[in-house]
Amino acid sequence: MNNTKLAEILRQGYLVIPLYLFKNYSKLKISLEEFFFLLYIGRDEEKIQFDPASICEQLGFDLAHVMEMIDTLSDRHFISVETVKNESGLMEEVIHLDGFYDKISSLMREDIVKTDHSNSDIFNVIEKEFGRTLSPMEYEIIKAWLDNDISEELIKEALKEATFNGVSNLRYIDKILYEWGKIGIQTKEDVLKNKMDHRKKKESEKAPEIFDYDWFDDDE
Repeated sequence: MNNTKLAEILRQGYLVIPLYLFKNYSKLKISLEEFFFLLYIGRDEEKIQFDPASICEQLGFDLAHVMEMIDTLSDRHFISVETVKNESGLMEEVIHLDGFYDKISSLMREDIVKTDHSNSDIFNVIEKEFGRTLSPMEYEIIKAWLDNDISEELIKEALKEATFNGVSNLRYIDKILYEWGKIGIQTKEDVLKNKMDHRKKKESEKAPEIFDYDWFDDDE
């Protein structure tokens, strides 16, 4: 390979692929060729134009094989092909990989639960309260709480506080846990005691001031 050809290849850029995908792509029940095909399609953030001939040229696959992979991956909801209007006002077909990304997210979420906290139900509790599926990043945040010896009981109490205040996000719960940690709250009992002390303090501040008057020294 001469220097000109090598330079041409390097100018095409590169693709950063998480090691997690290489180790776990087979769990998605796809072949190595299908895996690389999906990576090729998803190499850019923009929607990829549906151009089987170009894909064949780039990957070195024959047209029949590429069309077979597209059909298979589409049937299994890894990809979808949509007709849209481009910037020139012309209709064209594009490939979306939302299904592929969703499957990766689900796989990561399952691995986090099974590997690290298989007996914990806190993930399901929070999902039920939020009314949606947690993202992989949210799973990592909850896992970090558990790894730092924050009990499920305390997390549930923080979740109650967030729900009471109409907030459904982990950042708010994380802030509650952080503030509780600063004042030594570690259990449900600590939370209840803190609330009771706070309530007593507020009631004391609102109590009417007693006028101290010495009636016996009144000259009138």
